[in-house]
Amino acid sequence: MTGLDNTKTTTMIALLLLALVAHSSAVPLPSGDKDNQNLAEKYLRRFYGLPAGLQGRQGASSPFETKIKEMQRFFKLKVTGNLDDNTLDLMKQARCGVPDIGEYNHFPRHLKWQNNNVTFRILNYTPDLKKSDVDRAIRNALNVWADVTPLTFKKLHVGNADIMISFGSKEHGDYNPFDGPDGLLAHAYPPGQGIGGDTHFDEDEHWTKDSSSYNLFVVAAHELGHALGMSHSSNAGALMYPVYTYTTGYPLSEDDIEGIQALYGPNPNPRKVKPKPDAPNKCDPSLSFDAVTELRGETIIFKDRFYWRIHPQMVEPEQTLIKSTWPSIPNKVDAAYENPEKDIVIIFSGIRMWALNGYNIVDGYPKYIHKLGLPKTVRKVDAAVYIRDTGKTLLFTEEDYWSYDEATGTMDSGYPRTIEEDFPGMDDEVDAAAYHYGYLYFFHEQLQYEYSYTSRKVMRILRTNSILNC
Repeated sequence: MTGLDNTKTTTMIALLLLALVAHSSAVPLPSGDKDNQNLAEKYLRRFYGLPAGLQGRQGASSPFETKIKEMQRFFKLKVTGNLDDNTLDLMKQARCGVPDIGEYNHFPRHLKWQNNNVTFRILNYTPDLKKSDVDRAIRNALNVWADVTPLTFKKLHVGNADIMISFGSKEHGDYNPFDGPDGLLAHAYPPGQGIGGDTHFDEDEHWTKDSSSYNLFVVAAHELGHALGMSHSSNAGALMYPVYTYTTGYPLSEDDIEGIQALYGPNPNPRKVKPKPDAPNKCDPSLSFDAVTELRGETIIFKDRFYWRIHPQMVEPEQTLIKSTWPSIPNKVDAAYENPEKDIVIIFSGIRMWALNGYNIVDGYPKYIHKLGLPKTVRKVDAAVYIRDTGKTLLFTEEDYWSYDEATGTMDSGYPRTIEEDFPGMDDEVDAAAYHYGYLYFFHEQLQYEYSYTSRKVMRILRTNSILNC
């Protein structure tokens, strides 16, 4: 790699011979095609230390099954030891090239820079962006960590810096090759001599300033976390989560801040930052929902800046950042409902609403919620649910609700009415709502009410997160 002297090269080779990805026949699996088997084996070797030469060995407590379970535990999937759809989906996502489990990383734990004044140098630039855009992305990524620690960063233009930053493709000088477009986006080495701290971006990716492809600032902030000594987090809300997700605003979560401050301490002159909330735990007994909707046979549950996707064929609910699927939708969804006849889902946030056709945003949105006929005094919708049997959509706002006629596109007369009067036995406010086979399901705080629409009474009360297999 440009800028490395002989000592650095020797150190690099010694440290990274361990990182060579072994190649051998795929481990036969009870099910799944050859491509998936090969993908899984390669993934587990690279990120979870699966030893080579295990062809033919499978079944209970095989090394392959053990590593699958280790990965499933890390990503908080249902631990089956099988290469199920959820596990395979995660293996196919674009991600950081650094291993997830510390002991399979090739460096001691808790490495940090001994001096709080860290130097960095950008050795070359991607043609995808202007040089000034790359400089700004790297500087802003470093500032993310400087905001919450005593660290300062000085840019060098010649010689060896603590953190040497470069773009390269395939085998690029560190015996830790990239894999072409998608897949591995970048990798970085923890603090230390030689290659320690160095940060490499895959030039076969398309680097951008926005969400149109891989955002350089987001990836750089993650990788430079590694260059400062951070390992991967299993919290999907953390910047140090290994899978790439595009987000806006300040990228660090509480989890990231606790991790970096454990190494370097807090910033003595702290800048006011607003950390992103950690990912909600689906089995937290105090969990409440922001919104629930169907989407072509799936159930989508919104909470904070995340959503869970429940599909009949999926073993476990899948948790994803809203922004990684819909970059233009706000991080906070207030309400949502599906009209299956029109094949659209309406998502509400504040005084605006978006329409989805499948997972795609319909042209012409967002629109103001008042286009539905709500008065200007209503500033947000708390919950929404479409009643297939009547063709009406109920919109809940604070202690009242409205009835919207989907066929005529108008609000029914005589509304708003109070929740308390029309839904006896219910709380007087609703966080989210769903409708299945004559039953309304109202979610409020930690409780879920199963309400018979014909009998007009609550049939049973459940925990909110019982829908998430808890």
